[in-house]
Amino acid sequence: MATFLYKLGKLAFRRRHFVALIWVALLTLAGVGAASAPTAASSSFSIPGTEAQKAFDLLDQRFPGSSADGATARVVFQAPDGEKITSAANKAEVTKTVADLGSGSKEVAAAADPFVAKTVSKDGTIAYSSVSYKVSSMELKDADRDALQKTVDEARDSGLTVEVGGDALQAMPETGATEIIGVAIAAVVLVITFGSLVAAGLPLLTALIGVGIGVSSITALANALDLGTTTSTLAMMIGLAVGIDYALFIVSRFRAELAEGRDREEAAGRAVGTAGSAVVFAGLTVVIALVGLAVVNIPMLTKMGIAAAGTVAIAVLIALTLIPALLGYAGKRVHGRKARKAQAAEKKPEPKTNMGTRWARFVLRRPVAVLLTAVVGLGVMAVPVSSLELGLPDDGVQPTDTTQRKAYDLLSEGFGPGFNGPLVAVVDVKHSQDPKDAVARVSKDIAATDGVRTVTPPAFNKAGDTATITVVPSFKPSSTQTEDVVHTIRDKGADIKADTRAEVLVTGTTAMNIDVSQKLNDALVPYLALVVGLAFLLLMVVFRSVLVPLKAALGFLLSVVAALGAVVAVYQWGWLGSLFGVEQTGPIMSMMPIFMVGVVFGLAMDYEVFLVTRMREAYVHGERPAQAIVTGFRHGARVVTAAAVIMIAVFAGFIGSSEQMVKMIGFGLAIAVFFDAFLVRMTIVPAVLALLGKRAWWLPKWLDRILPNVDVEGEGLKAVSGDGSAEEDRELVRV
Repeated sequence: MATFLYKLGKLAFRRRHFVALIWVALLTLAGVGAASAPTAASSSFSIPGTEAQKAFDLLDQRFPGSSADGATARVVFQAPDGEKITSAANKAEVTKTVADLGSGSKEVAAAADPFVAKTVSKDGTIAYSSVSYKVSSMELKDADRDALQKTVDEARDSGLTVEVGGDALQAMPETGATEIIGVAIAAVVLVITFGSLVAAGLPLLTALIGVGIGVSSITALANALDLGTTTSTLAMMIGLAVGIDYALFIVSRFRAELAEGRDREEAAGRAVGTAGSAVVFAGLTVVIALVGLAVVNIPMLTKMGIAAAGTVAIAVLIALTLIPALLGYAGKRVHGRKARKAQAAEKKPEPKTNMGTRWARFVLRRPVAVLLTAVVGLGVMAVPVSSLELGLPDDGVQPTDTTQRKAYDLLSEGFGPGFNGPLVAVVDVKHSQDPKDAVARVSKDIAATDGVRTVTPPAFNKAGDTATITVVPSFKPSSTQTEDVVHTIRDKGADIKADTRAEVLVTGTTAMNIDVSQKLNDALVPYLALVVGLAFLLLMVVFRSVLVPLKAALGFLLSVVAALGAVVAVYQWGWLGSLFGVEQTGPIMSMMPIFMVGVVFGLAMDYEVFLVTRMREAYVHGERPAQAIVTGFRHGARVVTAAAVIMIAVFAGFIGSSEQMVKMIGFGLAIAVFFDAFLVRMTIVPAVLALLGKRAWWLPKWLDRILPNVDVEGEGLKAVSGDGSAEEDRELVRV
């Protein structure tokens, strides 16, 4: 592999005009495609194999035109202080507003009058109208949302408090200025690391090109492939982080090769042949982890993973081709002025004892103490995981100044928290001998269930073979008590089916969220086994060792559990919540554990590959194990530290998002990278390698014969470049 990448790097350097034009053309093509693509339609949140999804499908079949998955809006009215919503003037205004809601857009299927539907609070101060649409929230046009907003604004002018909940006003998540701050921090770190604006600019430029191509492609294909809005946000988040990191390692190695006296073309070839090999395998681990999300069998999550994996693949290709091409344009300006003057005077940089060297020697002197301190520290951070509660965020976790959150609070105040997440019991009586009697029994049994506040009268379809019953729990949608209510109703449904042959299915957004959480929990262990197993085999090929990949996997598990503990402490317990924009604590997003396992594992292996391949390279060149650890840190610690800080800054930038899901993912990934890079890879890894000594690089002979030799260390480059003697005596230069 090193030989192939070496030739690729030299070719890209020589044909830099052609390579640069290809990437500019790809960026332009993707941009034009995104600009001319139709607006993305609904991102179907189908969950195959769940009861909630089965009920939705049955509703679409038995209630044609009902738009079971259509957008909804709950327009909540509150009378001025001291007045009733039922007074003549206020009632007239509400009735007029409801009429305007129904006629404001051709996509509105129905707008319920609160006084007819009896959705007025007991004290007569709050009422709400349920507005249903024929299409999903993502298919609503701006004109439809504007019509809803205009009607609400006119009602407010009359003196009523009017707020809107539901997904009809759902828009693209906003990340705000913090995302830009994250990129700015990355730029500062690159300038400090390289001491050259040109060298610092290359990783940023190429990462932005890669993300531009990836996100534009996702936008262009969003309608055809049914991609959600969060897909492009995730691709941007991961693409920026890995794009900067991969380019950083190639540029860093190029500078090192130049410092050793090689000409620019040869330095570019060697940079891609050595650091490029690490980039390929690091990228492969990220791709495996993201594509592996398909194991969960949730289409939305699968598409998110594949789209993000595609962006990572683009980042790898850019690092291997566009970076050496741009290095051809940059020339010796990749070094700062001091370094260029020293090279002009033909002075070799004097080897210095840097921080990485001092840290490695410290760990080698006290490996047991360092190992125990790091493991205990991560163990303490992992403690909150024991009280982890999973769910999907609702409007209750929205910022307090949003109309969705205000509507949520008003509904809770006037009717109880359960009105924010009603359940829908779908009763299939097609095979029942007495359909009406069966539905009546279902309604009676549900009403007698603990935790059920209200049950509406059954509504039959035209054929009379299916009925729907709206069930309002006594608790908020994301609570464990509501989950218990859902399970209890489903258990009762099994008994009813045995007696009456009527099948009871519970659905609705709340029930769907519960089913998603369960499905994700069930898939976590198989997914973990698949991803870690494949990555273990990959790392075994890279490092020609059994114990190094094992240590890498165990270290990752420790860091991801500690990161989950931090997420629980902040978003569930509320510790430092104000610092991270948490206005309302609640359960952790149900896809967070499996998502963090996938993404963090891939990113964690980046640092493992980059840091340990440098140690492996030194060991293969004849250094003793302890000396190889120091060498690896001397040449890799500074760059790995910079890469980690950049990745943390990029992820932390998304904490400022208006979307709770994006906010939580940004924080989780940032803290996970911090733990993994600094406590696992920079602390636990050298301590374990120091204790293992030569045994760290042990590989059974029979396994050694079976595994392919990918030559990550670049041994094959001796024959290609024809300077084997120089290669044997060379001293690695830190940059």
